[in-house]
Amino acid sequence: MILQPEEWVRQHCIQFLINEKGFPKSLINIEKELTINSLKKRYDIVIFNPDGSIYLIVECKAPKISIKQDTFDQIARYNLELNATYLMVTNGLNHYYCQMDFKNECYNFLKDIPNFKK
Repeated sequence: MILQPEEWVRQHCIQFLINEKGFPKSLINIEKELTINSLKKRYDIVIFNPDGSIYLIVECKAPKISIKQDTFDQIARYNLELNATYLMVTNGLNHYYCQMDFKNECYNFLKDIPNFKK
């Protein structure tokens, strides 16, 4: 089976999250449907906290796709439903990390996301 470009990015991102950041496979969920404003959408990767709340949402794009404001708008819309603490957007070449500031209804860019803490 040949991986499509976005799937290649998704698989490499999952390996990064497991091998570099220490997230257990059991807390990682891939490509599930959610409903936002009566529209069915699919997220790429979600990492749960052990208590079932959502720690991180990852939006993957193909390497040839530039990451622009509309990509951040897309993941922010998903997060209205999911309430993740962290957001990550990647095209396999460029990676962007944000931490949610729910009080001020915005996100703050980070250099990296924290490693998993047991």
